[in-house]
Amino acid sequence: MTPRRRRMLWVGLVLAGVSLAAFLALTAFQKNLLYFYTPSQVAAGEAPRGYPFRVGGLVVQGSVQRQSDSLTVRFTVTDGAASVPVVYTGLLPDLFREGQGIISIGQIDGGGIFEATEVLAKHDENYMPPEVADALKKSGQTLPTNYGDYRK
Repeated sequence: MTPRRRRMLWVGLVLAGVSLAAFLALTAFQKNLLYFYTPSQVAAGEAPRGYPFRVGGLVVQGSVQRQSDSLTVRFTVTDGAASVPVVYTGLLPDLFREGQGIISIGQIDGGGIFEATEVLAKHDENYMPPEVADALKKSGQTLPTNYGDYRK
């Protein structure tokens, strides 16, 4: 083998290795993205099936149902235009309550129920996640007066 062919073989192997590493990195990155969807988008079928994502909105008044023998909680999240049923097993944040803004991380099951693996609640009385506030404003929902403007 001539020196030129040997060099070209090494260049080809290095390019193949870099290409493979870039492909693996991008694939791992894509699987770890958590997109935000509103309840309207979830109801319209825009949310991915089989991949985790975030859904947020207001917890519907009277929708929280706790199972007495476990940590499973069922509730409904709305953006004013559509609602999504959520089931979560675990300890809810102390600030979780009906009528408050939340974001849940999880995925849709076969029956159209959002199975949450994590529930995040607002951290003080003057805050709502910007995604939730924007979704509620777009749907025409009036925000509670203590939420203020999030995009100042």
